[in-house]
Amino acid sequence: MNYKILLENARKNIKSCRVCQVCDGKACKGEIPGIGGKGTGLGFIRNYEKLREIKINMDTIYSLQEVDTSIKLFGKRFKYPIFAAPIGDVKLNYSDFFTEYEYQKAIVVGCKNAGTIAFTGDGVKDYVFKKPLEVIGENDGWGIPTIKPWKKDEILRKIRLAEEKKVLAVAMDIDAAGLALLGMQGKPVSPKSVDDLKEIIASTKLPFILKGIMTVKGALKAVEAGAYGIVVSNHGGRVLDETLSTIEVLPMISREVKGKLKIFVDGGFRSGLDVFKAIALGADAVLIGRPYSIAAYGGGIEGVEFYTNKIGGELHNTMIMTGAKDLNSIDESMVTIVK
Repeated sequence: MNYKILLENARKNIKSCRVCQVCDGKACKGEIPGIGGKGTGLGFIRNYEKLREIKINMDTIYSLQEVDTSIKLFGKRFKYPIFAAPIGDVKLNYSDFFTEYEYQKAIVVGCKNAGTIAFTGDGVKDYVFKKPLEVIGENDGWGIPTIKPWKKDEILRKIRLAEEKKVLAVAMDIDAAGLALLGMQGKPVSPKSVDDLKEIIASTKLPFILKGIMTVKGALKAVEAGAYGIVVSNHGGRVLDETLSTIEVLPMISREVKGKLKIFVDGGFRSGLDVFKAIALGADAVLIGRPYSIAAYGGGIEGVEFYTNKIGGELHNTMIMTGAKDLNSIDESMVTIVK
């Protein structure tokens, strides 16, 4: 398999995505259902464009050393700090080429084969949560189910289902609180208070990750609630128009909460160089969304594994070219922000 063939296959199999040469949100802006950003699409577009303003500082004068791209999370060692972001209800947003089960199998097993792990999605229909959970169960709990901010009883019910599959962790994309489409389909979502989150997080022994943090204030609330980690995320620009990009807010959030919880980030990351930039600016790991879907539609399990190793290889090469022997060696001195 090569990347060109993967993209060509994806173009045939996805109806809502043009599989652009550069996945920057411009061609699909406002297309929801679909994969575009909300409204003008500027949230999605800004995520991508602000990453282009960060340049990498090359330095190859150092003693020869082994390069280690691995990271330890949830008591497990992963080959790369690169994970698939949660995407669900693929028939609605992508095409009917895959069933929910088939799509999630490609993502979960492909990531597992590449030495990383996938976050999986949730939706109005119960199968959107249960089908990926079925795949995770078939793979010894190797996955991180993500629950939308439903009513408390529904959240707790889904946590119990996840626990039965012995998953490594569970997440909530609290940024989905603004998805009016869910309420229109009879399953309203809503913001959660710190006390709400404390109760939810205390209900399980699983590491709990809050996805959708875009301010220092929000990150500190996540710490107070007892979260294992946060995902700095604006939901790919799909819930609120004209937000800041995730890479813009990441450094200030990291300065406040680094070491108090794990920091993931998503939004516009398209290469191993982008992953390097995120780690330099304070992230522990990166989630990638739309390109993983393209990899799945373009090559199934093999496509997802290939794509993960492609991004991981780019990260490895960037570390060689900057003198970073491991992820802990990557810091802010290795990048320059040029506006």
